[in-house]
Amino acid sequence: MAGFRRFVTIRTFLRLLGFVYFIAFISFGVQAAGLIGSHGILPFENFLKAVREEFGGAAWHYVPTVLWLAPADAALAAVWIAGCICGLVAVSGKWQRAALAVCLVLWLSICAVGQDFLGFQWDALLVETGFLAVFASLSPVRVWLFRWLAFRLVFFSGVVKLASGDPSWRNLTALHYHYETQPLPNLVAWYMYQLPMPFQKFSTAFTLVNELALPFLFFLPRRLRHAGAWVTILLQTLIFLTGNFTFFNILAVMLALWLFIEPDRSVRLNAIDFGLAALVGALSLLLCLNLFSIALPPGGGALLHFAAPFEIVNSYGLFAVMTTDRDEIMVEGSNDGTNWRAYEFRYKPGPLDRAPPFVEPHQPRLDWQMWFAALGTYQQNRWFVNFVVRLLEGEPAVTRLLAYNPFAAAPPKFIRARLFRYHFTHFGEKSWWTREERGEYIPPVNLK
Repeated sequence: MAGFRRFVTIRTFLRLLGFVYFIAFISFGVQAAGLIGSHGILPFENFLKAVREEFGGAAWHYVPTVLWLAPADAALAAVWIAGCICGLVAVSGKWQRAALAVCLVLWLSICAVGQDFLGFQWDALLVETGFLAVFASLSPVRVWLFRWLAFRLVFFSGVVKLASGDPSWRNLTALHYHYETQPLPNLVAWYMYQLPMPFQKFSTAFTLVNELALPFLFFLPRRLRHAGAWVTILLQTLIFLTGNFTFFNILAVMLALWLFIEPDRSVRLNAIDFGLAALVGALSLLLCLNLFSIALPPGGGALLHFAAPFEIVNSYGLFAVMTTDRDEIMVEGSNDGTNWRAYEFRYKPGPLDRAPPFVEPHQPRLDWQMWFAALGTYQQNRWFVNFVVRLLEGEPAVTRLLAYNPFAAAPPKFIRARLFRYHFTHFGEKSWWTREERGEYIPPVNLK
């Protein structure tokens, strides 16, 4: 244990954060052109034009990104490549603060223009963690700010589950559904799904206790605080093993490391300490009041509105309502409107005999968005309509995001999408999934 405590230092944390930045930038970068490039699904240049038309000179505030300087594909590539390089510089241990400060600006710049594809809680968590990391020290205030972030991340993930009124959390069946219906299941999730219901209920209860009770140990004396840290690390490891949640679990474990770092009581507080405490304290308090539907003090709403685009303090809470059924969208093309051929995605459930894959810490953002699209209609998902248009155009930047394009030689004349309900199979069956058709998601359309 003493050796572990010697390992857990601020310098180690900053190295790990540089590694997470590297993962985040390169994972996004290999998809950037197809997602938000000029020929992608949601071109960021069009987005910036619309924002400028709406907000004029205040556009930079609502979309804080360096890409205002050069809204072009080359600049987008330069941003994510520079982010990868700065992340590796931080890993090396040289110029860590400067490198991480650049990573923070560049990652916020990407999140600001990412639209539907970069609106995940871990994207915001990386911004908030990166902001605190620039100022990381053994000052009691700064150590406690990291612990406060760890507390908010874990505790409010539990609060939203109960506050939602979702019966699957209250009757402890949530994890029984979760393994099958999470956005991108992996192979371990299939095996976990096979376990008996008493185990599933125990696992759900363990999750709720971990999220609702144990975070209060984060502020207690060393031994209790360390116990809370280890249980939190255990839960995050289990989530990492049973799902594909990109770099989220890595970040959560890294925040738990601050429960082992002891502040230096001899450090004299300065203006930066008081400024950080006031800023983070005020914003997080207002977010807490919002969560519990308590009226904000005068000016509180305006302060939250002003600070929101910068994502330096955020609200968290994953899986407030558990999805109990898994619907998947099958996208198909045709040249005659009679014979249809299916596009195949890289990672989301598709072929019934393909095992659920391991893909983390990479996040295939199109595959993720397909999960969300299946929860609603195509009219509620503007990006999906744009995706269909790109397929009808045969746009290579977009088709490269797929595992198989049945119209590689020339784009199809028509596209349609059908909805299927997927279920895990059980031991002894030949495939990993079964499915039944649920109906039409989008009718046959062409470019006209």
